[in-house]
Amino acid sequence: MRWLLRLWLAAVTLPKLPIMGSPPCIRLARIEEASALSELCVRSKATWGYDEAFMALARAVLQVSHEQIAAGDVWVATAADGEVAGMVSLGPSEQPNTLDLDKLFVEPHRIRAGVGRVLLTRAIDEARRRGATRLTILSDPYAAGFYERNGARLIGKAPSDAIPGRSVPLYEIRLD
Repeated sequence: MRWLLRLWLAAVTLPKLPIMGSPPCIRLARIEEASALSELCVRSKATWGYDEAFMALARAVLQVSHEQIAAGDVWVATAADGEVAGMVSLGPSEQPNTLDLDKLFVEPHRIRAGVGRVLLTRAIDEARRRGATRLTILSDPYAAGFYERNGARLIGKAPSDAIPGRSVPLYEIRLD
């Protein structure tokens, strides 16, 4: 009987994860959304508890450009209420037959609601459609578990694109 009480207490006291009613819709980003998407990236990155100095350095690489959007390299996830729930973008790679996952960010109150997984799936599908056999991901260390749970394989460390002297995990997803 005690175990039943403990089970019930655990169930009612566990933090509740956000739930997104229906799966998000994915669409190409609009040029006029560039600034709002850049701010979404900053808000999402800040959830990891980075200080102001770090965020000031990271801000430049968190920008979503009009050119990226015009090239068709940026997608947004929208919730049933029409709110933008997250974004993903692809970028070129120095490696043959490879694309880089340039950005993948989710609105903080939508994290752990499946938005990231849907966005990553969209990026993988698009990379395949473009003929890539590999998708590389320069990951924030706090996001490493997400990528591993979604099939990415750690291939090493690489210099951060934002913070001088910092190394971050480098992942790949094979697409062939």
